[in-house]
Amino acid sequence: MAIPDAYRRNFATLRRAAENGDLALMECTDAASGEPRYVICAVGREGSSHVMTPFGHLHDGNPFEAYVPPTGETFDPD
Repeated sequence: MAIPDAYRRNFATLRRAAENGDLALMECTDAASGEPRYVICAVGREGSSHVMTPFGHLHDGNPFEAYVPPTGETFDPD
């Protein structure tokens, strides 16, 4: 399974933000459902302002039950 280049670039940005201590976890509201979501964001700066760039939200429930890894691999919940 090939990961598209745009996702690879976004992941590289997320890694740089983590390495620099520029990550935040924000409570937001899902635009479609109105439910609360806990969103992982990179924190940027524009002058004296902070800019939050959302990358994804934490999964509700058991993520080991929600995703199937590529063939031949397994997730280790420990």
